[in-house]
Amino acid sequence: MRRIEKVILPLVTAAVVILAWHLVVVGVQATVFPSPLAVGRAMLELLEEGRLWRSIRDSLMRVGAGYGLALLLGVPTGMLLGWYVSLNRVANPVIQILRPISPLAWMPLAVIWFGVSNAAPIFLIFLASFFPIVVAAANGVRGVPRMYLQASQNFGLSAAMMFRRVLFPAILPRVMVGLRVALGIAWLVVVAAEMIAVDSGLGYLIIDARNAGKRYDLVVSGMILIGIIGLILDVLMRSAEGLESVRWGFRKE
Repeated sequence: MRRIEKVILPLVTAAVVILAWHLVVVGVQATVFPSPLAVGRAMLELLEEGRLWRSIRDSLMRVGAGYGLALLLGVPTGMLLGWYVSLNRVANPVIQILRPISPLAWMPLAVIWFGVSNAAPIFLIFLASFFPIVVAAANGVRGVPRMYLQASQNFGLSAAMMFRRVLFPAILPRVMVGLRVALGIAWLVVVAAEMIAVDSGLGYLIIDARNAGKRYDLVVSGMILIGIIGLILDVLMRSAEGLESVRWGFRKE
């Protein structure tokens, strides 16, 4: 029954929202904001032209590249900062200065450095994802109970073995939270970056539809696609929390 509710209730909510949207548009006789039917026709148009899958593909490719690079560099960096106190004292001020800066503030520099190419949004996505992952990994290491480390030393594990068999599994739940947050930020940043730095993707689709003929039905279609894909990415990250090596750190719902 709970599994059925998890499917039925969101569908009912979506149906209510779409119905309310339709009634509002019809009631106020809106000429700019499109109706659900107009948005549906716009999505079919994108699908028939082949722009739908190309835009989704390009956006996901950029997020995958920037987020993947941040993951590969961010987790080891965070573990080192959490383990070595002196290294953290040196690097933490720089991280705390750079971390609050919006990735979009780097956009003019990214365009200058990389030009109008995929490298610019990938760089911005990397920045957006890197710092949450580093902070999550560092906090995870500092939060590992000392008894775990003492037990590993009693068994004679080397530093490398302790990192791999004790420290990394112990911080995985907290790292997963940081990865989930970072992925959400990355998806936000790619849409904004595509409006300026490249000529493809869902962000470019929205700004191009606005500038070329004021096609607000296409604009809203792009917005809905962004929301749906963002939801799918979040569901995938939540499903990863059910893995055997991670789920011990999460409360069962």
